Formats: sequence, C-alpha cells, structure tokens
Amino acid sequence: MRNLLIAAALLSVMTAAAAAPTVQYISDRLELPLRSGQSVQHRILHMLPSGTSVDVLQTSKDTGYSRVRARDGTVGWVLTRFLMQTPSARERLSAAEQKLAKLEIEDARLKKQGIALGSRAGVQARRLVNLEQDKQALTAEIERIRRVAGSALALDRKNKNLKARTLAQGRELQALQQENEILKDRGKRDWFLAGAGVLVIGLLLGLILPRLRLRRRGSWNSF
Repeated sequence: MRNLLIAAALLSVMTAAAAAPTVQYISDRLELPLRSGQSVQHRILHMLPSGTSVDVLQTSKDTGYSRVRARDGTVGWVLTRFLMQTPSARERLSAAEQKLAKLEIEDARLKKQGIALGSRAGVQARRLVNLEQDKQALTAEIERIRRVAGSALALDRKNKNLKARTLAQGRELQALQQENEILKDRGKRDWFLAGAGVLVIGLLLGLILPRLRLRRRGSWNSF
C-alpha cells in the first residue's frame, strides 16, 4: 500500500512537471546524448551540441534524467545535471560578441552621422553669418534708399514750387506783354489822333488865316 502511494505521488509529480514545461539549455559539455530512455543502455536518438535549447517536459530525481523536446521536435531523455537555466558561456559569449559587433557598427554609424551633422552645423553657421551680413547690407541699402527718396521728394516739391512760380511769372509776363501791346496801340492811336488834329488845325488855319488877312486889308483900305 505504501509503495502504491509513493508511486502515485511520483506519478502526480511527473504529470505536473509535464504539464508546465520549462526552457533550459545543454551545458558547456561539447555534446550531450539524447536517449530513448533513462539509462545509458537506451539508444541515442541525437547528440545535442552545447548551448542547444530544449523544452523540459519531465524530471526524474530517482534516475537523474529529464525528458526533453529538442528544437526539431524529437523527444528523449538527457542527464539532468547537464541542463542549465541560462545559455552556455560559449553561447553567451557569441551573443555578446554579436551584440558588440552591432554596437560597434552603430557607434561607427553614429560617429559618421555626428561628423556629417557637425559639418552641416558648420555650413549652417556660415550660412547664418552670411545671412546676417546680407541683412545688415540690405538694411543699410533700405536706409540709403529712404534718404534718397526723401531727398527726391523734397526736390520734387521744390521743383513743383519752381514750376508754379515760373508759371505765375509767365502769366504775369504775358499780362505785362498784353498791357504793353495795349499801351503801344493806345500810343499809336494817340499819335494818330494828335497828327490828325494838327492836320485839321493846319487846314482850318489855312482856310481862316487868308480870310482874316483879306478882312484886315479891307478894313485898312476903308481908312
């Protein structure tokens, strides 16, 4: 009865272990035989290289063997003492070396990118300096144009004033010329009238004076 209880307990333990497989690794031994049973008398199914990962399905403390499933699906037994919870040192070293190689490649890429960024930063800095110089030159040019434009506006106003004065003077000169022409015409007319008056007076005198003389003679003869 006692033996039956012990067997039942072992069976339950083995069943529980089989229900929750864990991943373990073949130790740093070069190769581990995967056997069909829990003794060296059982035939070898595979030779598992060091670092190979397997799924542990069942562990027997009495025999010191564990039932495992290899990556290709083969199920067999291996000695439990050669299983580890972590990959072998060789596998860890290989993974570390691969990671280091990737990090070195990434470091070289980042350094190259940093150099490129530094070069671009230098180009951008020089471009910024050139833009600042262009800005200053443009500001000075705008100020000069404003001064020239102000002077041009002042000159334009002065020119307009001069044109207005010239136009006024031209109108005044034209008025004076017209007035002078009128005076000239009036002077000519006055001279003409004066000449005509003198002529008329001369004619009248020419007509009157002989008569006066005749009258005088007649009056003298009567004495």
